[in-house]
Amino acid sequence: MRIDWKAIRQWLFIIAFGILLYWGLNHLDLIIGGIGSLVGMVTPFLFGAAVAFILRRPLARIESLILRLASVKGFGFLKRISRFLGILLTFLLFIAVLILVMFLVIPEFVRAVSILVTSLEQFIRRLQSQSDEWDFLSQQMIDWINSLQIDWNALGNEVKNWLISGAGTVLGGTVGAVSAVFSGVVNTFMALVFSIYLLSQKEKLGRQFTRLFYAILPDKQAKGLLDMLSMAGDTFSNFFSGQITEAVILGSMFFISMSIFQFPYALVISVLIAVLALIPIFGAFIGCATGAFLIVMVDPMKALWFVIMFLVIQQIEGNLIYPRVVGSSVGLPSIWVLVAVTVGGSAMGIIGMVLFIPLFSVFYNLLRVWTGRRLALKEASRKAAERADADDEDGTEKKL
Repeated sequence: MRIDWKAIRQWLFIIAFGILLYWGLNHLDLIIGGIGSLVGMVTPFLFGAAVAFILRRPLARIESLILRLASVKGFGFLKRISRFLGILLTFLLFIAVLILVMFLVIPEFVRAVSILVTSLEQFIRRLQSQSDEWDFLSQQMIDWINSLQIDWNALGNEVKNWLISGAGTVLGGTVGAVSAVFSGVVNTFMALVFSIYLLSQKEKLGRQFTRLFYAILPDKQAKGLLDMLSMAGDTFSNFFSGQITEAVILGSMFFISMSIFQFPYALVISVLIAVLALIPIFGAFIGCATGAFLIVMVDPMKALWFVIMFLVIQQIEGNLIYPRVVGSSVGLPSIWVLVAVTVGGSAMGIIGMVLFIPLFSVFYNLLRVWTGRRLALKEASRKAAERADADDEDGTEKKL
């Protein structure tokens, strides 16, 4: 009697998988806790990898400029230190951008929220004092507006504290605060060191992973996986660099236009629109609504002109600037962009809105390539079948 070891191994695998699945379903809290601990341990390395991924494009351009300068007579020594000098300049640029965000964007964003709270207070008090003149409001709405009792000072302080404390993250106790700060400094340092290592050894690491994939997988699957990773990296890089560049251009256009036409809160609204423009589709319109509300408290007519100016700039940005800055790098039709933003927002909030567009783009391109290959195979099979039928008919005719 011959023993079918292949079937025995399959059954053993199925039984072991069933036992592990049963144990896992009965110890979900333990598994979730273990995953949380594992994520906590690798968080600095994930953050470092994210920083290296963001900075790889600027590093490539800066290093290219250094190598071009090294070709000039008298600057040949730069070729030997091009990678070191490129990483140094890239991180100096990265730190300068962080400082700019900390000392310009964040204070202006906090100021915008503070002004919004103050303007809302003035608007509601105006409604309460002149509610009888608002004919379109029902009596129930007027009674509700007059009954509003809001501690605006407390509300403003709560909003400011929420923003300053990092979206409501509260450190408990002095010991816990010191521990959290120390842990944050250590993790940040480890992440930066890891990102520097990745950037300095990126070609070597690329070759090592390529050899590993070819060693583990068949050649065809390994090549397909490497092509997919390359496409995903290019898609994410092009999307994020394009979105940031487009947000800076849009904010600059608003600041120049609002300064020329003497709109109030020009810097605050421009910074707010630039930051919110990082959120695809909805971000700029949220900034427009917020800016219009701030201006309407000062001059309602200027608020109307601001909305008109927003629509004009949005058309210029959407038809001229965005296609040139971002272009077709994402390669995702508009309908799927809307789906990606909606699904990403439901799953992960604002971060999901940003991440799901390039993620959907990768899946969309993979599906398009797979569909094209399948159709090509079907077409080849159909033609082969037609040629076989034709050969059979020729053979039959010759016999006759």
